[in-house]
Amino acid sequence: MKYESIKSIILVILVLVSIFFTWNLWTYQPNLETMENGDNTISEVSLSEKQEIPKIIRPDRILYHYKGDHFGTNNAAELDKLIKELSGWSFFDVKNYTEKVGNLKELTHGAGNAEIIFPGEVPIELYRSVLNIEGKKVPTFNFNRIIINVENTGSENGIVYFVSTATGQVYISNISPANLNTFNRDFFKNAAKLPRYFVFDAGENRTLFLPDGETEMFVYKYLPVTLNSDEFKEALFRDPSFVQRNSVRQNEEYSSDTSKMTVNNDTNILSYVNPTAEDDYVETSYDLVKRSIDFVNEHGGWTDTYRYVYKNEYQASVTFRLYTTEGYPVFNDRGLSEIYQTWGRNEINQYIRPNIALELPLTTEMQRVTRPSGHTALEFLQSKQNFKPELLEELVLGYRMERDKEENRLILLEPAWFYRYHGTWGEITMEELGGFNRGLE
Repeated sequence: MKYESIKSIILVILVLVSIFFTWNLWTYQPNLETMENGDNTISEVSLSEKQEIPKIIRPDRILYHYKGDHFGTNNAAELDKLIKELSGWSFFDVKNYTEKVGNLKELTHGAGNAEIIFPGEVPIELYRSVLNIEGKKVPTFNFNRIIINVENTGSENGIVYFVSTATGQVYISNISPANLNTFNRDFFKNAAKLPRYFVFDAGENRTLFLPDGETEMFVYKYLPVTLNSDEFKEALFRDPSFVQRNSVRQNEEYSSDTSKMTVNNDTNILSYVNPTAEDDYVETSYDLVKRSIDFVNEHGGWTDTYRYVYKNEYQASVTFRLYTTEGYPVFNDRGLSEIYQTWGRNEINQYIRPNIALELPLTTEMQRVTRPSGHTALEFLQSKQNFKPELLEELVLGYRMERDKEENRLILLEPAWFYRYHGTWGEITMEELGGFNRGLE
């Protein structure tokens, strides 16, 4: 074979090989397992279960103004039953009624009314996931009372009011007569079976309803579970792989170029700060509260029974409080019973919460106790020097949360009277119903 023929054959082979590899390159599809099916997938950080709106935004009392008397309860099971009933209704023709209200106290507390009380101002847009509110253009407003009138005779439909005692705004809506009749039969007419409340007039714009008799409650002890700091690191930092960890006395410190998380193992408070978040930005109530709930849901941060209790649009802050399973609020002067957030324009600015969960109740340590009536608690406050009734905003039974003095590993929940006076929570202790109380943030 001639030399030139050999060269031609080799050249043809090389061309064919080149074409083969080029075709494989164009048509190659890698055999990759999908993220959903792979066992080695990086899972989303979740310390506990996510919670829906009805579990976080909940009323903490119901009052029935029945035949000249007042009855009520904060029992969580009773309130769940009530909200379940309301969630099956249709609310329609929602409109602003503020200018037509003559006496706000009478509208709210008048005879024939059921008064559902929320601890904080609730954006109606957010609560539409609980109540069936008809209409594409429902007005935007906040409320902390739902008033159901069972004695209205001037309308073909039932009437429900959404009231904000903070701003005085009132919105009216209608429900079907059938819904109103069912509520009257199953709830309102059974009001006298509940504890009786008495009225305290705290000024022109505020009326308090307090238990007329003593209340039986329990003292609880828990062996707390410490939450995993590394899981919070994975959830809160943008790039956890670049986070440095240091230990300083009782503190664990996690830091990146832009953020810092501190876990105090003495106070059991976790604090995350992101100073680069853009501030001076006022969100709508809906955006602020929904974003705050979504943020905790993203890492399953509802490690106990927390409820939404407060928002401040101008500070872009939201607070959630721990409640007992019976429905009582829990207080702690170091913030151990709260989840607190402040927001920048697009990201969290500050996140403060406990790093423990009350997962292990010691049932053998439970004690039944009796707490004094609202009369006794109110008389104590009125005896204090310079007491001004118009500054008394709340007076409620709840629980003080602290370390057990006999066994420091345990968390003690002890019932007591708590009051909010001029924006600050305080406690009435049981020593002579009081001694001087501690101020609570």
